[in-house]
Amino acid sequence: MSQKPAWLRPHGSPWKRLSERPIYDNPWISVTEHQALAPTGKPATYGVVSFKNYAMAVLPLFDDGSTLLVGQHRFAHRDYSWEIPEGGGPIDQDPLESARRELREEAGLEAAQWLPVMKVQLSNAITDEIAIGYIATGLTPVPADPDETEELALARVPFREALEAALAGHLPDVLTVAMLLRAYHMARERALPDALARAMLG
Repeated sequence: MSQKPAWLRPHGSPWKRLSERPIYDNPWISVTEHQALAPTGKPATYGVVSFKNYAMAVLPLFDDGSTLLVGQHRFAHRDYSWEIPEGGGPIDQDPLESARRELREEAGLEAAQWLPVMKVQLSNAITDEIAIGYIATGLTPVPADPDETEELALARVPFREALEAALAGHLPDVLTVAMLLRAYHMARERALPDALARAMLG
């Protein structure tokens, strides 16, 4: 990756953490209340949700330019969501191993090639959650093994159709939107194999 441009450098004073108090903890997250000084010098109370897993996102791309979406009911938003294969991976584990597991468990696929394409912060005003995204190619079917709480549906759709659905607001999951846009940009910029890029772009 190229060197960061000068305008990306930090400016001003950072937040100063004065004290912290654990509020809640379970196997997946913890919540901590902080007393702090803002960059302006003003005192503030700040709650931070810390995650014990990376958020993992896998965009499977078939040779014909199609991809696979997973449908499931989501608890927090009380709605049904179509997404690329996603899940969590322990922070102390190789993210690629977590991505392989999620693709196998949710989509019933294994991939011969894995391309890391994204590492982003999610909702960074209140959480420290990091998401890691891979493009998976050279796909072969294997038995799926979803989590015992998951009832999943699968839909194989043309890449452009999935991208258009995301841009129309029908796929509101942010990792799905980000990964589809990233793959589209890579296809346009010839950062993916030519035959695959042509199939994706139609």
